[in-house]
This record gives sequence, structure tokens and C-alpha cells, in this order.
Amino acid sequence: MSRTWWQDAAIYELYVRSFADGDGDGTGDLAGVRARLPYLADLGIDAIWFSPWYPSPMSDAGYDVADYRSIDPAFGTLADADALIAEGHALGIKTIIDIVPNHCSDQHRWFQAALAAAPGSAERARFWFRPGRGPGGDLPPNDWQSIFGGPAWTRTKAPDGTPGEWYLHLFAPEQPDFNWANPDVRAEFEDVLRFWFDRGADGIRIDSAALLTKDPGLPEPGAGPSPYTDRDDVHDIYRAWRTIADDYEDRVLIGEIWLADAARLARYLRRDELHAVFNFPYLCCPWDAAGLRAVIDSTLQFHAAAGAPPTWVLSNHDVDRHVSRYGRADTSFGLDRRDHSQPVDLDLGTRRARAAALLTMALPGSVYVYQGEELGLWEVEDIPDERRQDPIWHRTRGADPGRDGSRVPLPWSGQEPPFGFSPPDAAAQPWLPQPKEWRELTVAAETGDPHSMLELYRRALRIRRAEFVPAPPLTWLPAPGGVLAFARGGVACVANLSAVPAGLPPHAAALLASGPLAGGLLPPDTSAWLRLH
Repeated sequence: MSRTWWQDAAIYELYVRSFADGDGDGTGDLAGVRARLPYLADLGIDAIWFSPWYPSPMSDAGYDVADYRSIDPAFGTLADADALIAEGHALGIKTIIDIVPNHCSDQHRWFQAALAAAPGSAERARFWFRPGRGPGGDLPPNDWQSIFGGPAWTRTKAPDGTPGEWYLHLFAPEQPDFNWANPDVRAEFEDVLRFWFDRGADGIRIDSAALLTKDPGLPEPGAGPSPYTDRDDVHDIYRAWRTIADDYEDRVLIGEIWLADAARLARYLRRDELHAVFNFPYLCCPWDAAGLRAVIDSTLQFHAAAGAPPTWVLSNHDVDRHVSRYGRADTSFGLDRRDHSQPVDLDLGTRRARAAALLTMALPGSVYVYQGEELGLWEVEDIPDERRQDPIWHRTRGADPGRDGSRVPLPWSGQEPPFGFSPPDAAAQPWLPQPKEWRELTVAAETGDPHSMLELYRRALRIRRAEFVPAPPLTWLPAPGGVLAFARGGVACVANLSAVPAGLPPHAAALLASGPLAGGLLPPDTSAWLRLH
């Protein structure tokens, strides 16, 4: 099989609101991204995955889409997006956009039409409207719970103010779920894919890709298969999408799919469905050599059987930044248990994050970099309550700290906030507050510092492209307990996750190390790339 760009690409997740503010309103925008494209080219990435940039009331940071064929005015215009895609291509950078197919915004024209229409209408058939249970229909149709906390149903009101039907939302009430059994929905999204492919988008990241179809009987979750996750009929959707992608050259479909069952996950990677899926077991794995070895082995075996490239990711916009995760006593992560009560050792977390970066970039397949991880940014856990915006925090009444702390705007330069995120004369503050301590982690402060995270990432991505692309196979090397060592071609990666220094295998030269080597020994929480004899 011939190799395509996405099989071993370095892909940068760019969270538009927090990357760079071009017009001074405190919110990142496409003008800010365009001005910083040379930075990304110099970093050494191959593609950018953009978080949703569509018109949105921002009830869930843009994942509540009001119009799938336009750009939110806070970010710019369609012309700006076209220019951004073209300018990226000129620098050798592909564009991956985020499609949100499970739900839309309650301000979407279809949902507004559904609210205005009668029960049983064609407009309501595009969503999940149902009468309630009990006297007067006062109880929701079933007891499904929202992923963001609370019931997954909200009741409507008729024009005269009387209570009406209920509608389903697996996320926030402002995010009504589409009914994917409806042919209008399928045709609409197939057209949306063509719209963006025609504009030059190179790939689609599919949000909540396993959730689209629901059991029409709306049964309560029980011991059997989930009534709304990973249903067999969801694959019909992706076979149709793959046909569309294959009408274009080198387009990629990437699924966000959280499934524990590897056999079920593999079905999404059949040759007529998606090209790739995110590797969440690797992201969630604690800083433990045996655990990571098991995840790496299972990932490689699973993807080889599926004929698909593995993906590797340490952080994204939905999870605590890994500098903080690796600095806690419990270094694992789960979406259902964000715990900001644990103390964080930032020095330890940073040292492990540097080692993890080299371990991850040495693995075969594609690697994802979440904006700011190349600067060593940590999870901001002390955002004032009145500044928090994540619906998870609001719907759980603060029991879950939510995701705002991983979305704080980037620091570019200077000694005080907004650290060059906004122009010098900006009147507005960044939409989320930046820690003053980030003055040491700005792009300007780290550029040229051989010990900085940024320069480590620049060197690592450059060496990765030269040595590991196209991908030589991985061969494990003998190593003591707590150490991972493997060779790919003529380069070995050794990562010491133990508490004591470890010997290095025979080698001709050290290409790169995440920290100082101690007289031929690899210190704890350190990784090295070695040129073999």
C-alpha cells in the first residue's frame, strides 16, 4: 500500500479561541493564526487540526454549531479561512477541520424550525422529539443522562407557554442531537463534507464519532449494548463518508472514538470507513513502563491487523495537560474523574513531559501535538469561578472542574498578560486568564534556549521527520525494569520511567535527550534517541 501524508504526519491541534488574537477582542481568530503560520512551519508540523470555527453561541466552545458552512464572525470570514488554507499549503501544512455531526446548536436553523413546528412534523423528525412520561408528560421520555451531567432531555414550550415535547441532547441542552435515521440529516452532512473538501480542506476530524445513531425504542441503558454508543448502524454513515473522501485526492477521515473494546474500535478502520482514530488508551495511561509497553504493543497489533496507521497523543482540549497529570501522585487520566485536588509537582511533571514527548514521537504512525504542550504549559487549576465557561463545570455545580484549564490562551512574548496573545493596544483581556508565571514559558522566552521545551520539540520534530518517516518498524530492545527501549531503523529510543539511573545500550552517538545524560547513564524520567552502530 502506498503511503500517504497522514500515515506518519505530525499534526498540531489548534484551538482557535486560544491561539492568537489578531483584532484585540481577547478571542483568538483566523487573522491571528495566519500571522503565526511561520511559527508552526518552523516548529516542524505537517498539518493543523482546527477546533470548530463555525458560527456558534459558544455554549460549548464552538461544539454547538449554528452553521456548518460559515465562519464565526469572532474568528473571521470564509475568505479568511480560504486564505488560511492556501497559505498553509504554501508552507507545506495541511488543514484538518472539525465536523460535529452528533448535535448542532439550538440556534441552528433546523432546530429553530423544529421548535416552531408541530409534533410529528418533518422538521422535528430531524431531531429526537418525544412526549414525556407520567401525568401531563412531566417526566422525560427515559432516564438517559447527559455526558455533561444532568438529564439528557429538555422540555419545550408551545407558543402559548404550555409545556410541550422533550428533545434529546447527550451533551448540553443547547446541543440537540440529530436523528441520523432521517435522510435529510445524512444528505446535509454529506454536502457539508463536499463543501469543505472543495475549499481545500485535507481532512475531517469527526467529533463524538461513535454516538451518532440511537436505538429508536430509546430503551434504558442495561447489561446489553448501549442504546446510543457504537451501534452497528453508525458504520453505514462512515462508509458513505469514505466514498465522498475517496472522490478527492489524499483526504483523511479521523474519528474521535472512546471505546474500551479494541475489536469494536477496529471496525471503524475497515478499508471502506475511517482512515484513523485517536489513541485514547495511550493518552490515559499512567507514567508506568509496563502499562505503556502494553498499550504500545496492543496499539501496534490492533492497527496492523486493521491495516491502519497508529496515532499517538498526550493531550488535547478535553483533558488535563500532561505536564500537570505527570506531576500528580496518580498520573493516569479519565474523563469521568478529573481530580484537581491532588498536589502537582510541576518540575517532576515537566521532566516527565519532556521524556514522554521523545517516547511518543519515536513511535510509528502519526503524532498529535496540542497547542501549548510544545511550551510546557500546565493545567490552570485556579481559574476564578466567575471566569469559567465550560458547561461541564456549570452542570456539575463545580464537582467536575471541567476543561477550561487546558484552553487558556497561549503566551507569545512579554512579561505580563496577555503575553502577546493580543495586540499591544488591545482593550479586551483574554477570554480566560493566563497565569503570570507563564512569563517564563512564552515563545519568545523559549526560542533559542537549548534547554527549553520549545527547542526540544523543534529538534525532535526535525529528527523525527528525517529518521522515522517513512516509518521503519519497531523492534523492542532488552532493558531493565522500568525502562522502555526500542529501535526503529538505525535509531534507538530509550525511556527511563524507573526511580534509578539506567545504562544505555551501545550506540555511536546521542541524537537528542530530554535531559542531561549522566556519564553514560540515563537518569530517571528521561528519554534519549541514540544513533546505533
